[in-house]
Amino acid sequence: MRLDDRYDDLIAALGGFYRTWLVFLGVDLGFFRALRAAGDGGLAIDDLALRTSTHPLAVETWAWAADAHGLVRADGGSLTLDPETALILLDEQRSEFLGGQFVHSVVATMDWDRMIDFFRTGVPVHERPDRHRAAIEQVTRQVIAVFFTEGLATLPNLVARLVTGARVLDVHCGGGRWLVAMAQRFPELQLVGIEAEADSIARARELVEDAGLGDRIRIEQVARTDVTRPGRFDLVYYQYALHFLPDPPTSLRASWEALDPGGSLLVLDWLLPTEPEEMRTIHGELIAGVHLDEVFMGAGLRDVAAYRRWFAEAGTPEPEVIELPSGATLFVLVRP
Repeated sequence: MRLDDRYDDLIAALGGFYRTWLVFLGVDLGFFRALRAAGDGGLAIDDLALRTSTHPLAVETWAWAADAHGLVRADGGSLTLDPETALILLDEQRSEFLGGQFVHSVVATMDWDRMIDFFRTGVPVHERPDRHRAAIEQVTRQVIAVFFTEGLATLPNLVARLVTGARVLDVHCGGGRWLVAMAQRFPELQLVGIEAEADSIARARELVEDAGLGDRIRIEQVARTDVTRPGRFDLVYYQYALHFLPDPPTSLRASWEALDPGGSLLVLDWLLPTEPEEMRTIHGELIAGVHLDEVFMGAGLRDVAAYRRWFAEAGTPEPEVIELPSGATLFVLVRP
């Protein structure tokens, strides 16, 4: 690559850092939602500040920068948001939703002041503030959309079973959003979520109660080393969770043994690419950043071969591997 082209490329990357923060502020403070609600007429800066309980001077600075980055349009004293940007940043039911990714990216880097020590010592930072887990739950909104729009479309037999009623276990359920979404989609389900982190359990129980689903969803606290819970289930689900566990094969073995005949074990995750050229894409750049943060925590993404080894070590049959359009991967086992 020529020097001028490489320079422009790196300048664009630096600009992307600032754009990420502008998106985070716009999502977290409600600027984008207020502008979307205002429609084609848009909002003046003072009106946007009033509707979001923010300071006009700060909002003016954000608006100027967001316009420079093409996130909003400032024209005639009014700010507007185009429908495509609104969909990507705000529509949690779409697999294209990226608002949660932007929130998590910024919140994760707030702890990177310890990254230099990690590289010098090799000692990961296992404990992160509660805000980090809350930010991860913003990412799961997209993963839930992927599960419903892409994952279930490949599993018609499972959908038929869920419609008639089933017992479901969500391993490492986080803030419980998938459980609530499943209960709302399939009114006959009984669901259990297990989780180790106290703050995530509190958010999950609050979410369940707010949704009026306390009679159908139970959230249980377990130690991080506990792999599952006693019981029989028709579906055991891991959503962006298996590679975080201390002993994935043991967890898979216990979950497989907990399935009733005809029950399904599903693992939905984002994997490391297996080919070098896959890393040299926009998706690869995002995966590389997520992987860095997870290695910093003592975890890290894995490739498809690692997941196959985990299932083999668990003594289960070989799973079906389904590559989904969004780039996520779904591993499926059905108990005979």
